[in-house]
Amino acid sequence: MAADSLNSKTAFIAIVGCPNVGKSSLLNRFLGEKVAIVSPKPQTTRTRIMGVLTDGATQLVFTDTPGYHKPKNKLGENMIRAVGEGINDVDACLLVVEPSGDIRPEEQTLIKKIKKAELPAVLAINKIDTVENKEELLARISLFAGLYDFNAIVPVSAVDGNGLDELISELKSLAMPSEHLFPDDTLTDQPEKVIAAEYIREKILKFVDKEIPHGTAVAIEKFKDRADSDILDIEATIYCEKESHKGIIIGKGGEMLKRISTAARKDLEKFFACRVNLKCWVKVKEDWRNREGLIHNFGLD
Repeated sequence: MAADSLNSKTAFIAIVGCPNVGKSSLLNRFLGEKVAIVSPKPQTTRTRIMGVLTDGATQLVFTDTPGYHKPKNKLGENMIRAVGEGINDVDACLLVVEPSGDIRPEEQTLIKKIKKAELPAVLAINKIDTVENKEELLARISLFAGLYDFNAIVPVSAVDGNGLDELISELKSLAMPSEHLFPDDTLTDQPEKVIAAEYIREKILKFVDKEIPHGTAVAIEKFKDRADSDILDIEATIYCEKESHKGIIIGKGGEMLKRISTAARKDLEKFFACRVNLKCWVKVKEDWRNREGLIHNFGLD
């Protein structure tokens, strides 16, 4: 609870948008810590991830939702359902879009959902660091302004932080008087095991090409501090859909799996502020993305 509970305010804010617009990158920027994995590949975020930003008397509770897309399997259907539930369970929305191009049908659908829920919303036009022609950005602002009465439209860059202070200020203005619902030092509701699994999956997305990474899931089998040292032992199983995919993830002489594990271990050591002993194995679960039982076992329902 905030120290000054008489003046404290809170807001639950859903971060929504199409795949690859930078929702998770913005959440990590808000918090100053990587609680959501990022990748240039679409559909990186699979479930709703909560992040908490407490700034003085104001607490913003963000829900980072999967990118809104046309689902191709049961896992995709669950991801889209998570977006809808995210919009229905919050006080406001942060719609994140790219700085150029036409409005996508999925973005029009999201705006309709926001309208139906009668939610205040802020539009963040991300990736402005990639824009050379500012007229293009102004045209983009005009397009979206004609679709919804946004509380604010803020050009921003999750890469260099440009516009971030203004965006946070606009989001704080949506907070209403309320005691803080989480301790002020809370960053996320993600269990440590889930964070560890996601860090490993991020490296699979980074190093393995094409469709293979989207057919992977990571289960943490062991997560335990050693009693006699500052070493955290983590054992993980990477599940994929085909034997051929297993061979690619392991790589010649185990080189790819070693590359994935080493990169993940470095990030995990930074996040948990201790030495990490990470061991990874690879197993096949055919077509798991269409099997409700396995989706549930992996915590993705």
